[in-house]
Amino acid sequence: MTLDPPLRPLFVRTLIALAVGIGLVVVCYFFVDRPVAFFVENHGINKYRVFRWLTLPPPWVQTASPAVLALLAIRRAFGPFSRCEQALLVACVSLLVADQFRSSLGDLCGRYWPETWFDHNPSLIGSGTYGFHPFLKGDDTGSFPSGHATRILAFATVFWLALPVTRVFWLTLCPPLLAALVAMNYHFVGDVVAGSLLGALVAAWAVYLTGLERGRDLSPKT
Repeated sequence: MTLDPPLRPLFVRTLIALAVGIGLVVVCYFFVDRPVAFFVENHGINKYRVFRWLTLPPPWVQTASPAVLALLAIRRAFGPFSRCEQALLVACVSLLVADQFRSSLGDLCGRYWPETWFDHNPSLIGSGTYGFHPFLKGDDTGSFPSGHATRILAFATVFWLALPVTRVFWLTLCPPLLAALVAMNYHFVGDVVAGSLLGALVAAWAVYLTGLERGRDLSPKT
């Protein structure tokens, strides 16, 4: 079995990104995650409301995505999509697919959270519990990878690749949203790295497989 030539560059870049991402997660696990989580707790950084507010948009966008897809389907009845509408369609699908990947990986990896913040979940700060506990299903072991980070990058990367003119906007918006996850002790740094990688990879493949980066019209032919 041979890989189709047009897919080879993306496949190779995916493998490189996975290798680099795994390396960064390992470094974070041993040297970064615990010190940062304790720093946030000891200095009361997670008490600033602005950081909590910054964690709200990703779930809102996910909740709205099915409705947006339905509206786009209705919109298509009145004419072909604009490029921005095509990107929005792919971005919504990318976000939903990426979050399902994230949910499955969360159950597989079983990492406890930095802080106890619902149903007495085990955590580093709350109970001194740290590490990965594979195949333990449940929200109390779903810190890795970060669902928020996955959603953010799955959505933003589509526009980054399909509409380069929007890159300054995403460069301005995404870093504060990602940093807020750590600042609230919702996630370890490694969780955010992994979630960002997962979201970006799903979006890159979505853009490629739909032909959006090549300017192909996604509207069905009549």
